[in-house]
Amino acid sequence: MVERPRFSVVIPCFNEAGYLTDTLLSLQKQDFDGACEIIVVDNNCTDDTAGIARDLGARVVVEPVPGVCDARQRGTEAARGEIVVSADADTVYGRDWLSRIDARFRGDERIVAVVGPCRYEDGPRWGRLYSRILFGAVNGVYRLTGRAVYASATNIAFRREAWTGYDTNLTQGGDELDQLRRLRKEGRVVYDHRNPTYTSGRRLTRGLTYNLFVTLPVHYLLTYAVNRIARRRVLGSAPTFRAHAGSFGATVAAGREAAR
Repeated sequence: MVERPRFSVVIPCFNEAGYLTDTLLSLQKQDFDGACEIIVVDNNCTDDTAGIARDLGARVVVEPVPGVCDARQRGTEAARGEIVVSADADTVYGRDWLSRIDARFRGDERIVAVVGPCRYEDGPRWGRLYSRILFGAVNGVYRLTGRAVYASATNIAFRREAWTGYDTNLTQGGDELDQLRRLRKEGRVVYDHRNPTYTSGRRLTRGLTYNLFVTLPVHYLLTYAVNRIARRRVLGSAPTFRAHAGSFGATVAAGREAAR
C-alpha cells in the first residue's frame, strides 16, 4: 500500500525553466522527514519546464486553460497529500519551511490553513523594503486581531479536506485573496511571520511608479474585483515577466539559513 503523503506542494508553471531548478532543489533539501510529493502544473509551457520537473523527480500534470487559478485548481485536484501547499516556480524555500508548517498544524487540529510572507531576493532594492513593510503590516494586524488579512500565493498551506476549490473565473489575486477568504470560512487560519519564502523580484523590474499605479490597482485589485463581481473573466491576467532571465541561484536559500 502506497503511503499517503503528508504534503503535496503544487507549483503552477508557465515557461519557468530559468527558475524551476532552484525551486525544486530547495524543496528537496527540506528537513521535514515525512512523505511529500511535488506537483508541477504545465500551464502551456513552450520551454523545458516539464522536462526539468520530471528530471528532478516532480510529478507533472497538464492544465491547458491559461491562468494561475486554473493551474492551481488542476494541481490541487491531482494532489494526494493531507495538506496541500501553494508554491511558486520563481521562489526558493528555507530548509525548515515545511517542518515549521507541519508543527503548526500538529499543534492545533482546528487550524485549517497556515500562511506566511514572502521576501523579494532580487530586482530593485525598493522591492525588498516594500515586502517587509507589507508583511510587517499584515503581521501587526494578525497580532492585534488574530485575523490573517493577506498571504502570498508562494506560502499558503491548507488541509485538503477544508479546500473548496479555486474560483477559476479569477486571475491573479484569486489564488491569494480569494483562497484566503474561502479558507477563513472553514476554520482557523494561522499567519506565521517567521516562516517566509524567498521570491524573485522580476515583477518589479518596470519600476516603482508602474507597480504602484498599474500593477497593484489595475492588474491586481481592479481585475480581482471586477471578475469576482461579474463571476466570469472580464479582465485578463497581468502581462507575464519572462524577459528577466536567470535565477537567483541555490545560494540564496543557504544564505537565508545562515542568517537565521
